[in-house]
Amino acid sequence: MLQKTIRHVFACLVAALALTVLPPAALAQAPVEVSFYFPVAVGGPITKFIDGFAADFEKENPGTRIKPIYSGTYQDTITKALTAVKGGEPPVTSILLSTDMYTLIDEDAIVPFDDLIRTPEDQAWLKSFYPAFMENSQTGGKTWGIPFQRSTIVLYWNKEMFKEAGLDPNRAPANWKEMQEYAQKLTRRDASGKVTQWGLQIPSSGFPYWLFQALAIENGVNLMNTAGTETYYDKPEVIGALAYWVDLVKKDKVHPEGIVEWGTTPKDFFEKKMAMMWTTTGNLTNVRTNAKFDFGVAMLPAGKQRGSPTGGGNFYLFKKSTPAQREAAFKFVKWITTPQRAAQWGIDTGYVAVRADAWDTPVMKQYVAGFPAAAVARDQLPFAKAELSTHDNQRVTQALNDGLQAALTGTKTPEQAMKDAQREAERLLRPYKK
Repeated sequence: MLQKTIRHVFACLVAALALTVLPPAALAQAPVEVSFYFPVAVGGPITKFIDGFAADFEKENPGTRIKPIYSGTYQDTITKALTAVKGGEPPVTSILLSTDMYTLIDEDAIVPFDDLIRTPEDQAWLKSFYPAFMENSQTGGKTWGIPFQRSTIVLYWNKEMFKEAGLDPNRAPANWKEMQEYAQKLTRRDASGKVTQWGLQIPSSGFPYWLFQALAIENGVNLMNTAGTETYYDKPEVIGALAYWVDLVKKDKVHPEGIVEWGTTPKDFFEKKMAMMWTTTGNLTNVRTNAKFDFGVAMLPAGKQRGSPTGGGNFYLFKKSTPAQREAAFKFVKWITTPQRAAQWGIDTGYVAVRADAWDTPVMKQYVAGFPAAAVARDQLPFAKAELSTHDNQRVTQALNDGLQAALTGTKTPEQAMKDAQREAERLLRPYKK
């Protein structure tokens, strides 16, 4: 009996010892989970493409689980990400606006990619991205964001409406004067004088600063310095750019009054409520799928020069993650930005493939040959400038948005609106000037 008891106790001890030893081994083999915030801000089946990328990566890397979390608009996503940082449970990586870089640095939320770039192959990968996209991805000699879901603004036009108005359906307006003249010919009114078809729509909600920044660049001035500590909202060229936009509304009456919604502008285009629109190249696939008419895509018309801000989202790595999670996220970012995948993402969504060699892939060459409009945003990159980005970016940008909307709704003159916006931006940026 005593021997049986001893044997039983010994067996229990062995079992207990096994339990204390096994979990670490089991944990070592457990998949590394990479939580991944992804904004859904434009039309199209974006989530399906991201889910497909995540599944394909996991097949090739069975030790990693990619967990996409669809987090609403870009604004929703940065709010959720910063809330999660404060709560101690941020994602491992996230696609956030390239312009969120200074905010994320100031919040001590992210780490630069530089510590993970160790090999010549890593260095070559980093250098493969278009320089225009890296302007909003690097500061202080460090790389904080990796371009992925990037864009410029382009002009879309309805070729049928051009033809009906006596315009060449295959030629977009090349400059501001032509755009204003085209818009006059394309605006239609019924017998009572009510507009039944607008010549042009430039959205003034959602991202009004972004659309306006194109006008400012075309008029010769970008809106901020490269350090993110100064804005130039009250420069004469900027005020002049806003006056041009307001004139399209108030004087020429070829553009809707009030606030033009970002989200419904493509829908208005599909429904033939207007002939020309400015929006992101990220809507290209959406337009191609839903426009039941022949349409064109062109670079934005020039003022003193051509120009557009870049736009869209970068990958960021969050600070509160394990080394294993960070390495896995870095591997995923490199994997999803290979030439073949960057090309496929551009084809699937309309965003600009972020590296030149993606455009040399057979699949992209074939796509552009059959759909030349896909290359317009890429061809505009030599004229593109960094998107508005500063410290305290959301409030500095909001000051501009408020000014733009005040001018477009007629509550302030362009000059007063921009002077007020500049005064507020200077107040907000004062703590960041050294």
